Amino acid sequence: MRGGQEGARCTLPRTNYLESTSHPGIEAAVISRLTWRIVPFLFLLYIVAYLDRINVGFAALEMRKQLGFNDAIIGFALGAFFLGYVIFQVPSNLILRRVGARRWIGVLMVAWGIISSSMLLVHTPAEFYALRFLLGIAEAGFFPGMIFYLRSWFPSSARARTVAWFMTAGPLSGVVGGPISGALLGIHRAGLAGWQWLFLIEGLPAIMLGFVAFFYLTDAPEKALWLSTDERGWLIGTLSREERPDPAVQSGSVFAALLAGNAWLLILVYFGLNIGSYGISLWLPSIIHSLSGIGTFRIGLMAAIPYVAAAVAMVLVGHHSDRSGERRWHVAIAGLTGGFALCIASRCSSVAALIVAISLTTVCIYSMLGPFWAISTSLLAEAAAAPGIATVNSLGNLGGWVGPTVIGILRKTTGSFAGGLLFAGVALALSGYLVLLVHMKPARRDATIL
Repeated sequence: MRGGQEGARCTLPRTNYLESTSHPGIEAAVISRLTWRIVPFLFLLYIVAYLDRINVGFAALEMRKQLGFNDAIIGFALGAFFLGYVIFQVPSNLILRRVGARRWIGVLMVAWGIISSSMLLVHTPAEFYALRFLLGIAEAGFFPGMIFYLRSWFPSSARARTVAWFMTAGPLSGVVGGPISGALLGIHRAGLAGWQWLFLIEGLPAIMLGFVAFFYLTDAPEKALWLSTDERGWLIGTLSREERPDPAVQSGSVFAALLAGNAWLLILVYFGLNIGSYGISLWLPSIIHSLSGIGTFRIGLMAAIPYVAAAVAMVLVGHHSDRSGERRWHVAIAGLTGGFALCIASRCSSVAALIVAISLTTVCIYSMLGPFWAISTSLLAEAAAAPGIATVNSLGNLGGWVGPTVIGILRKTTGSFAGGLLFAGVALALSGYLVLLVHMKPARRDATIL
């Protein structure tokens, strides 16, 4: 029984495989095998998760009219997701580390699929806030759990590009979800409005994939029977050599290690990044509609444009960051450029100019993610990885509450999205500057605690 628990925790043995068999090409073979086995499935799960998170931006186009919700109500509901997300992220990720990814991710997906579909029952602002808050609780452990899971399988030399490939699901969910969500808004049958069909239909994939995850995912490299003995030995040995726990963590002071300056810098960087990211993704349908007045399906097509370019760019930047070994400037340049582009977007008076500016911003935001998480995971020893990743992600995601909420309030008070976009642009540029202050130690970056 104890051995099963240790495997579920994804704990790497410190003595076995340290002198693992090595021959030319084994690294490339193992990374390729891991990539094709793990990344596509996690990619699919993340598309579903992101779609359930952002489809409310399209639903809001009809909820305004049918339920009488104003922009301040919608903005607060968009942000309410992140309150639940922040509060339950660290506990959820600690549970994942204890019981294993395949069990916990499956449970979370079934839960958030049910909650997402249940939003078709919303009639009042209080109900809207409550279900968005519960959705945040259910999704809280997913993304940091996936980052921790990838860290448990991929050596540091392959992490930025792997995270980048995984996270292309974010922009591609915008490519896929925009037109689908716009089309679903046109369904009015069985007494349900388009926005109700949208929530019902888009919540079902999460429920089904939650059951699939239980059978498909492997909790730890030691249990990867789909790797050969040499491949498994090389992988476990490499990951073990990269782990050099800090004495503070060994003595149990995991959270004390998270209070150092680097941790808070990374949280602030991610906070500003999410102000820009969710400020755009959750309000983009409404911003396009305010400038054009076009139908929902065409809005969905236009909203997909920025994400096409972002999906390509983030992979290229992740690969370049891994090849060069440089992380901070990749994040900084993208953040500063994206912030400038978002400030330009705040002055756009035509849809074409807006789409160009938003596309550049979106490219920059998603290009930041691979190098950013490579920095974060490399600064955490294994014992602190689960709570550390969750802490950075949860507190940084408060930007996902601040951004949409402030944009909604400014839209209601000024009648324009300009002030909100300017606010988001400045926050994004500041995150690009702050990452340059993160202290890196290249010689021991996989062993340093934040």
